[in-house]
Amino acid sequence: MSRAAIYAAAVADLWAGQQDGAHDLGHLHRVWANAQTIAAGEGGADLEVLEAAAYFHDAVNLPKNSPDRARASTLSADLARQVLAGLGFPVAKLEAVSHAIAAHSFSANIPAETLEARILQDADRLEALGAIGLARLYHIGGQMGGGLFHPDDPLALNRPLDDKAHALDHLEVKLFPLVARMQTATGRAMAETRAERLRRHRADLLEEAGFTADGRRKG
Repeated sequence: MSRAAIYAAAVADLWAGQQDGAHDLGHLHRVWANAQTIAAGEGGADLEVLEAAAYFHDAVNLPKNSPDRARASTLSADLARQVLAGLGFPVAKLEAVSHAIAAHSFSANIPAETLEARILQDADRLEALGAIGLARLYHIGGQMGGGLFHPDDPLALNRPLDDKAHALDHLEVKLFPLVARMQTATGRAMAETRAERLRRHRADLLEEAGFTADGRRKG
């Protein structure tokens, strides 16, 4: 059995009874795939550390609206240390895995001090962009009780942005700014491509909903 399969099985056990379409095993596989692509572009990363961090970065998965959300990555890092030690992972590399996991989270605001941490942060944030990002955007928005977009002012021309009430607002509130915050050149290039997919989606949505490209109602 591959290491990825072993790690995925271990996380599945940790998540027993939880259902979250935005944070499932598919998410972990995609983050690891993103991480490998970025690592190949950047060079010099420890793939053993990166693979473990990719699979355990959401070991403790708390809802977006949980008051403890900002602690999820550090809790995941601590739990990953325990589980990986039990799986025979090299003790000398546990700190590197733990730091990468703790620093990956947007809400934790922990600086990424290693190449592996920077790669993992980018690999995870890529999941919020592009076609996958759109699927997760509306899935999470529905979970939190919000709507798709404001029916009269979808681009917030005459109102404050509110991504808790309108999923589309999240593009401006958080997703588009992610591109400039990417930590690696490879990750940033991937993010720019995926952000363009979000822009095309928004343009299509506006057209179908009867608005001009700049958000004004037609007619």
